[in-house]
Amino acid sequence: MSFETVKALHIIFMVSWFAGLFYIVRLYIYHTEAQERPENERDILSKQFELMEKKLWWIITTPAMVLTLLFGIWMLVLAPYYLKMGWMHFKLTFVLLLLVYHFVCQKILVDLKNKNFKWTSNQLRIWNEVATLVLVAVVFLVVLKDNLNWIKGTVGFFAVAIGLMLGIKLYKKIRAK
Repeated sequence: MSFETVKALHIIFMVSWFAGLFYIVRLYIYHTEAQERPENERDILSKQFELMEKKLWWIITTPAMVLTLLFGIWMLVLAPYYLKMGWMHFKLTFVLLLLVYHFVCQKILVDLKNKNFKWTSNQLRIWNEVATLVLVAVVFLVVLKDNLNWIKGTVGFFAVAIGLMLGIKLYKKIRAK
């Protein structure tokens, strides 16, 4: 298989992985908020959310993660010189952070299935933005590579983070009305 084909598959499964990560936390938010409903509604909604979370996690998100890693490693085998580039070291660091994020999400899945609601819906909204920040960082690293001015990149990264946090606060205020 050509390098370009492997790269295309890596990107396709990366997009699928992120889609799963974004949506799973959204389901956790709805699942958590369903606990505030009357008992009959809460039971019906909880069963439905548990089913949706299970299918999303084990049929889409986790297989997409495995395939993203597989095709990423395959690319590095085909082009090992990437490992000598500074931007790749940063990208791989973000991939490790994303793996930690993935397995924290899996722990939340297990907790919710066991009726153990440790996170508030607001905490989950903030948690959901962590994946967004990793996505922004990785895309800019891969596209700009060593051309990235690290001062501008760092300022931009934190500007996105602050913008996301302000957006969450604004949403919370609007929702409270």
